[in-house]
Amino acid sequence: MSTETIIERCEAAGLRMTEQRRVIARVLQESKDHPDVEELYARASKVDAGISLATVYRTVKLFDETGILERLEFGDGRSRYEDAEREHHDHLIDINTGKVIEFVDPEIEALQEKIAAKLGYELRGHKLELYGVPKK
Repeated sequence: MSTETIIERCEAAGLRMTEQRRVIARVLQESKDHPDVEELYARASKVDAGISLATVYRTVKLFDETGILERLEFGDGRSRYEDAEREHHDHLIDINTGKVIEFVDPEIEALQEKIAAKLGYELRGHKLELYGVPKK
């Protein structure tokens, strides 16, 4: 996992970091969930009331295009974002509530490596999203 902050990676990528971009980057860095743009805007505007929704959209698009963020689509029509440098994990999405649970399972990781090798490939990455409803 990278020890650099989102702001440090933006600066290293040569992005011009305005104060509003810094606020958005800090909000993203502190997010333990998978916020969409509207949620990021709500959080960032508590820090800086001058931030517009359009600024958040533009900043998130820039960070996504630069590889700073990873865009996630969980089938609810909303793009959500997380730090692209976070440690690897998979997602379980509750299709009733939209709640996203992060998990890592060594057996699943090993099985994916085994499948790739069996098909003649060396695995370089993957995304796993499980969709379900709570058992009664």
